[in-house]
Amino acid sequence: MLTAVQRAAASLWKATWRKKHLDDGPSELARVLGLLDLTALGVGSTMGLGVYVLAGSVSRLQAGPAVVVSFLIAAVASVFAGLCYAEFAARVPKAGSAYVYAYVAVGEAIAFIIGWTLILEYAIGTASMSRAVSSYVDNLVGQRMSTFLNGTVHMDMPFMAEYADFFSLFIVVIITLLLAFGVKESSYVNMLFTFVNLVTVATAFVTSSIYAKPENWSLSPEQIPADLRDKAGTGGFMPFGFKGVIQGAATCFFGFVGFDCIATTSEETKNPRRNIPLAIVLSLIIICTAYCGVATSLTLMWPYYDQDVDAPFTYAFDQLGLTAVRWVVTVGAVFALATNLLGCMFPLPRILYSMSTDGILFRFLGNVNSRTHTPVISTLLSGALAGIMALLFDLTQLIEMLSIGTLLAYSIVALCVLVLRYTAHVEPAKPDKTTDLDSEPGFSVKSICAGISRAPRALVNWERSSVPTATSTGAAGILVAAFGALSLALCVLLSRAGSTLYSDPAPWTAPLLSLGVPLVVVLLLLCLQPQASVSHLSFAVPCLPVIPALSVFLNTYLMMELRGETWVRFAVWMIIGLVVYFSYSVRHSGERTCNRPTSNGVNGVNGHAPAVGDSNTTYKHAEGLTHL
Repeated sequence: MLTAVQRAAASLWKATWRKKHLDDGPSELARVLGLLDLTALGVGSTMGLGVYVLAGSVSRLQAGPAVVVSFLIAAVASVFAGLCYAEFAARVPKAGSAYVYAYVAVGEAIAFIIGWTLILEYAIGTASMSRAVSSYVDNLVGQRMSTFLNGTVHMDMPFMAEYADFFSLFIVVIITLLLAFGVKESSYVNMLFTFVNLVTVATAFVTSSIYAKPENWSLSPEQIPADLRDKAGTGGFMPFGFKGVIQGAATCFFGFVGFDCIATTSEETKNPRRNIPLAIVLSLIIICTAYCGVATSLTLMWPYYDQDVDAPFTYAFDQLGLTAVRWVVTVGAVFALATNLLGCMFPLPRILYSMSTDGILFRFLGNVNSRTHTPVISTLLSGALAGIMALLFDLTQLIEMLSIGTLLAYSIVALCVLVLRYTAHVEPAKPDKTTDLDSEPGFSVKSICAGISRAPRALVNWERSSVPTATSTGAAGILVAAFGALSLALCVLLSRAGSTLYSDPAPWTAPLLSLGVPLVVVLLLLCLQPQASVSHLSFAVPCLPVIPALSVFLNTYLMMELRGETWVRFAVWMIIGLVVYFSYSVRHSGERTCNRPTSNGVNGVNGHAPAVGDSNTTYKHAEGLTHL
């Protein structure tokens, strides 16, 4: 009995770490998106919250005029994540974004966790943006809509919104139908809305620059109204100190969330290995420039201590008597948030499509309509999930979980880049051929054992290998795992220290050094390990392993700053997901069939046996992505 249990456990363990083998067969999705479409999608799905909300709220509550610096720091963190996404997009031209990246590099279980997380994240993002659009429209009509709905469909229930927002549901339905109708049609609407958004941002920037007053960046405490001095800091450019700038950067970071939706369009993009990396980099440059410019002009136009936290430009233009500009900006904000809504909704059906075609979600979700060439069932289900959330929950409740999944996905992608860069690759051996340990590709158990058995020589690359071997791959795996564990411990410590780290750093110095010094040592040892060639890639992350490592650390730190309630809700969602995975996905995964021995004794990978539902598919080893 024990042997049977052991075999079952070993089989389950192996199943959870099996990797995706990419196929080169034609996609059912239509390849219609070019570089301009993708850049507009990235800008449209990202640029909105930072311009119309964060610039005012962060300047008033956290950073003052130094909100510009906060946006720059947040932009650097976002660029680190964006560069990792860009390299993976160059390697893996498949729909699914971080889910596919993790499936290829790490394994099925981690990929499912990321995909399941992204489902919730994009659904919440869609619902929250529809609520934000509803709120702006409600402001335009003098709160009449909310008053009517509150009196008609009032909900007196805990953990629910004050009233059922049917207008938010209507908005989600319209966006869902638009996405189901066709990708190119959706792209046209997105480009139109993005153009309106850019015109609105330019209008706000130019107008506020005309009314700019440099003295608003150097206000003394005496110039601040007496009733606001307690909450306005010390005045000047950095009234809340460097601590406020860092806290503001953590908040501003979420204004950059959304560019990763570009990576979900790989199977609908012309020349994805070139266009997707370029679109990610271009969209981040445009967004960073817009955010920093808007934050500069806003804080120069109106004092930071009197900014409105919900609609800063609308309030400031009102105070200056610029009614016409106020209306232009407010209407433009509605279009901007609608574009954000389209960008949040767009990736969700693609995630469902990718997971279902892999067999780890129900396969009917992967059906593609022959006329529209879109996953209609996945799109409608996505709209239903987001619409119900928008109907029943208010904006505050929705945004509490908006960030955790995105940050986790960013971290996994950065780790995956490290995994592939340090992974040895050889052509897969025939079943009857014995392979040497140093020619076995991937972060396998044998390679990890080799790294351990040959430490410390392997950890410092004593043989000075110029290309990865199984030994160096194992050593790199140990170092990457150590870096992740030390980063998590250090980020927990920094989170626990909080503001006392700035006011009284002495008690925290020794604990920080005990974690920080080993972290730097591990990173330096990782620099000594040989890397796989990337000369064949259209884009590769520079300064490896520093940039992916910094991305992991920054994302982990931001996750540690989230509230406990967010982690509890996230844990509940993940428990549901694990039930789905172990009850359905493990048995129905296409990779399970792909790796089964065929009638001629050759397994599905080496013998090119097709996965379930595929008839003419040729697979490539996941470990061989360094040669894609």
